[in-house]
Amino acid sequence: MASKRDFKKDLNRMVFDVVEECFSIQLYNETKTQVTNELIEEVINFRNDMTEKIHKAKTNKDFPAIRKEAEEAAEDFVLKLNNLL
Repeated sequence: MASKRDFKKDLNRMVFDVVEECFSIQLYNETKTQVTNELIEEVINFRNDMTEKIHKAKTNKDFPAIRKEAEEAAEDFVLKLNNLL
């Protein structure tokens, strides 16, 4: 099991990738600015919620559920990005 620190780094990296891709979409297609801004807000709120769950986790037994939720959300964000292209 990876440490909390590593998990938070992975989470931040995933959020950064989604935000960066949204900015790229905005750069090449200004008509999708509203949708990408909503996705950016959604991913940032997700990051804040996950960080709170990580801090509230008491034992390592709490992390598999948190990690699974993060992986499912990452897949969802990728699908949403793909639909914007």
